[in-house]
Amino acid sequence: MTTIEAPVATKPFTPEILIYGFTPAADPQISPDGTLVAYVVSKTDAETKKSSSQVWLSGIDGSNARQVTSAGQRNGSPRWSPDGRTLAFVSDRVEKAGLFLLPMEGGEARELTKNATGIGDPVWSADGARLAFTSVVDPENPTAEKPKEGAAPKIRVTSRIDYKQDNRGYLNDTRSQVFVVDVATGETKQLTNEAVDHAFPAWSPDGKWLAVAVPLRNGMCSQLELVPVDGGDSVRVGNPDGSVGVFTWTPDGRELVFSGEQQLPRNYQPDFYAVDIASRDVRAITSDLDVVPDAGFPTIMPAAQPLFAPDGRLLFHAYRAGASGIYSLDIRSGAVERIEGELELRAGLTSDAQRRYVAQSLAGMARVGEICVVDLQARERRVITSLSAPVLADTPPGQWERFDVTRAGFTTEAWILKPADFDPSRKYPVVVDIHGGPNGYYGYGWNAVQQLLASNGIVVVYSNPRGSTSYGREFAVQVVKDWGGEDYEDLMAVMDRACEEPYVDETRQGIWGYSYGGYMTAWTIARNHRFKAAVCGAPCFDLEAMYGTSDISHTFGPLQWGGPPHEAREWYATHSPSQFAHNTRTPTLIIQGEEDHRCPVGQGEAMFVALKQAGCEVEFARYPGGSHLFMRTGPAEHREDVLARTLAWFQRWL
Repeated sequence: MTTIEAPVATKPFTPEILIYGFTPAADPQISPDGTLVAYVVSKTDAETKKSSSQVWLSGIDGSNARQVTSAGQRNGSPRWSPDGRTLAFVSDRVEKAGLFLLPMEGGEARELTKNATGIGDPVWSADGARLAFTSVVDPENPTAEKPKEGAAPKIRVTSRIDYKQDNRGYLNDTRSQVFVVDVATGETKQLTNEAVDHAFPAWSPDGKWLAVAVPLRNGMCSQLELVPVDGGDSVRVGNPDGSVGVFTWTPDGRELVFSGEQQLPRNYQPDFYAVDIASRDVRAITSDLDVVPDAGFPTIMPAAQPLFAPDGRLLFHAYRAGASGIYSLDIRSGAVERIEGELELRAGLTSDAQRRYVAQSLAGMARVGEICVVDLQARERRVITSLSAPVLADTPPGQWERFDVTRAGFTTEAWILKPADFDPSRKYPVVVDIHGGPNGYYGYGWNAVQQLLASNGIVVVYSNPRGSTSYGREFAVQVVKDWGGEDYEDLMAVMDRACEEPYVDETRQGIWGYSYGGYMTAWTIARNHRFKAAVCGAPCFDLEAMYGTSDISHTFGPLQWGGPPHEAREWYATHSPSQFAHNTRTPTLIIQGEEDHRCPVGQGEAMFVALKQAGCEVEFARYPGGSHLFMRTGPAEHREDVLARTLAWFQRWL
């Protein structure tokens, strides 16, 4: 193992520090001439518990950083005009959001258009004459009129299977549509009407088409749609049972290059493809891509759309073995080259017109919420902000080690996070943290729960067992129809290896996981009594019940579980923690958002009853209004409470 030393801590992290102490930066955008970077800085106020965000501007090297918006609580999505003279941004200074233009030569921002349901994904046309964006439209209430005061709630009637979605709630036919606004006049028109979501519009070089992603079945599948800007029929391309990740037009506009899965059965490892615009034919560019292109995260971070370099190579950001890298792709030969990478996790991808620089947001083991700039010629990156430095100087992050465990033909990469003031002569309790997905991954990023536990004297172990992405196709598919099988054995082997460390007290082991990590937590404590405490977040507990109540399981279930319940009933029964929960003895805290449509609250409720009747010490913390993503997007008080409650539970029992 290789240990990276950290400063001695003067005080531990608290939930308050983690929620209110940081001012993270995100969504950086480089000016076309490569001299400036616009980005968004967010802050959650400790007194009001309200979040705000403002647009900042600095030199490409981080010099002369200054805030350039102030009106409104939320300003974001800065986007440079092609000539670099104007910065477009979205603001809540008008209800619910407006698209504003800020002249770089001086003067106040002017309102271009506004929308009562919000504005997302703004993007300039190549000639700078128009902007495309997305906004939510309810066909039964297209002007977003508010209900009359005192009126009874509207009756909900649907005939579509994807009538609800986590983090959005009940939708029926309400979906995100594409709009175009004229920069000179402000005239705005809606281009799409079909009751499916449309996201990330991308202008063709000649300005005649917009390519948009069309998530289907609540994002479990997706296609590309070619939308004519000046009238005509849209065209859907790609396998409707496949997926689309990132995409961009070739410079000549003849092809659209995208990442995704077009072959069935799905295998959770995307490749690159190209659509011929004239024939609509799709050709494969790669056949065994071993990195995962950065497709962002819905509602949290935008996709890192790839870019063409002057020499014709496609530049893209991707993850490999839990770390970030900038790669190039020859779209004719399929050859991939790693240009630059670090042991950290980055997001986004924007560049100047000449493709000299790339800007991204950054989080690592020792920093969080910073902006970095990669010099593609020098093949090196520079962090141009230091927003987290004051907090981390006072409360240093944990020390970490990396190790591997090989069993049954596969190697699992794992990490140990230790207190910043680690004392090798002490014995520490240990908690294993299990990622979600199941095809997610952990790596060289910042994790608030992990840092909180480590800072307060609990060693944290986390790993990427088989089924995790960023290790290639063969590794990723191992978890399909094997939930709780070999991946469980990998996790226990990782924990066994960690307990060999002289500073780990193997009599004080805990387990924590959320979503699929919640599934694995519930599964493990029903089968294995080695753990003295468990925190189980949003578990998949009774898979047959989840099939019909989750917003995605009607599609996700057949992909991961082998079919619907009537076709695979034995599998559902033998792989559901609910069938074995009566054996549980571990004191368990269950945490769940009450408006979780991904792993519905009934899953947590069923687990609570089962453990209660098994005689376990169990508590159930429910967060009103909380979606599956409430630990990221929910009210500050709820996010703070989860951290405090999780730490207190492990301190009590370990």
